Amino acid sequence: MARRIAAVQCTSVSDPEKNKRALSVLISEAASQGADLVLLPEMCLSMNSDYYQDLAEDSATLDWLAAQAATHSFWLVAGAVPQPAPGDDSRVRSASLVFNPEGELVKRYDKIHLFDVDVGDAQGSYRESDTFSAGSEIVNIETPVGNVGLTICFDLRFPEQYQALRDAGADIILVPAAFTHTTGEAHWEILLKARAIETQCYVLAANQCGWHDDKRRTWGHSMIVDPWGESLGMLHESPGVIVADVDLKELENLRKKMPLTRM
Repeated sequence: MARRIAAVQCTSVSDPEKNKRALSVLISEAASQGADLVLLPEMCLSMNSDYYQDLAEDSATLDWLAAQAATHSFWLVAGAVPQPAPGDDSRVRSASLVFNPEGELVKRYDKIHLFDVDVGDAQGSYRESDTFSAGSEIVNIETPVGNVGLTICFDLRFPEQYQALRDAGADIILVPAAFTHTTGEAHWEILLKARAIETQCYVLAANQCGWHDDKRRTWGHSMIVDPWGESLGMLHESPGVIVADVDLKELENLRKKMPLTRM
């Protein structure tokens, strides 16, 4: 039985409440298209680090996300939401949060690879490690849609993480992101297709899009890629929703015809 997956693409600003209102419309659109699993982009609740500590500490953040999943009775993955870091670390974690159709938080993945780079765009330099502490654990979760592997944005450039997810049983790998316009235009599509081909997994990628302030611009072009590397659909540079069906029987047949793993 085919299951339907969806990526939400948005232009998040600073104000979490404004972002929630915009996301509610897009989430409802995904529900109206029959989605069984919906992925939100990285930092969908705010693109302003001044808000991250409050979002991490406020239980209303999780309550709102849980309500979205329960209201629409689907699996919701909030691509990256600030969450408390362990110990006495004053930073936060960039966490991918998985809610089941009952609104229960059932899995969390903390971003492993932090974006500390010089891009050459209007913002110029990005230092995520100033705000975030890095996770260290590979995370998969079994769902009715398939075995889902969790990644976030910059992880996309590290194929060994994707292979580890495949080795752990992944059928679908999620890529919530806020890929910059500069790096996205250069590498986004080719990286998504490469990870899908290498792992023989579906790749579901939800990216931020547009201008978030006077310096930060993201690429958009959220995509769903099949295990052969074919695009099942792509958005452009405006908010929206994209959906596609996942057929695990076809996935199994592909892997049998071209076995890339030897157990």
